[in-house]
Amino acid sequence: MREIALVGAALLLAAEAGIAAPVRNEPIQPIEPAVVTDPAKVELGKQLFFDPRLSKSGFISCNSCHNLSMGGSDNLPTSVGHNWQAGPINSPTVLNSSMNIAQFWDGRAADLKEQAGGPIENPMEMASSHTLAVDVLQSIPQYRASFAAIYGDETITIDEVTDAIAAFEETLVTPNSRFDQWLRGDDSALTKVELEGYELFKSTGCTACHNGPAAGGNSFQKMGLVEPYVTDNPAEGVAGLTGNDIDRFKFKVPTLRNVALTYPYFHDGAYWELEKAVDVMARLQLGRKLAQEEIDKIVAFLHTLTGEQPTFQMPILPPSTNDTPRPKPFE
Repeated sequence: MREIALVGAALLLAAEAGIAAPVRNEPIQPIEPAVVTDPAKVELGKQLFFDPRLSKSGFISCNSCHNLSMGGSDNLPTSVGHNWQAGPINSPTVLNSSMNIAQFWDGRAADLKEQAGGPIENPMEMASSHTLAVDVLQSIPQYRASFAAIYGDETITIDEVTDAIAAFEETLVTPNSRFDQWLRGDDSALTKVELEGYELFKSTGCTACHNGPAAGGNSFQKMGLVEPYVTDNPAEGVAGLTGNDIDRFKFKVPTLRNVALTYPYFHDGAYWELEKAVDVMARLQLGRKLAQEEIDKIVAFLHTLTGEQPTFQMPILPPSTNDTPRPKPFE
């Protein structure tokens, strides 16, 4: 009964948003619009997401590596962090990240709330500490008032900070792509070539891993099943957590939603062109050597997965006070 109720609620929300119910039974399902139940918490999370004062330098925010004007990523092979350090891995998109089975390429964070705390204290990213970040927020009267209104106490905790950021990130979904419109019955939403590309995408075997509403993000797979993946990137994937060699190069399957916007590709950001990424994945993961015409058709389909990007007013950040902690940024 609960499952029926959830489906009914999803259909009702889609109808209220002017989106038709899905009529096609496919491995990829439509993305539903975000439902905001606590707008004050979401607004606070948005402020925190864009606030560089969570970093030691005062220059790096969540949006620095997950830029919402760039598909929720930074379009760099690996992100640039504190003191211009090059990070060890490509920054995954934050868009539709609430649909992931876990967060980070190796899945070391169970959910968005746990993920939000990681970069703050990572010495190569924001290079602060949870204590210092909270002290900075605690020194700002407007933040104290916002946290008190939402959480019932002016004493701010890192648990509340990450909870608010996660609440905002949960709204960063991209519904109503042309492919979603086709899934809901609009035969005119895809061209003949794009539809042929989708059929190739399925017949080649891509949907074995890239399925569900996010077209990925719901499993971990070894990079290089048929042929080894050659890279200079030091990331070991899940093996870095488990210490098991069997988990080496096992990474979370990335979402393909908005994939045309989130170049360069793979955990090492080694490939800038979507055509080359498709060729590599077909050969290394599926043992298929695709003709250029087949690659072009699949790429044409992948472009239809770009959905409506999040739209909102940029937050006005609360001003700092004279007693805001000011660490030396590059020490």
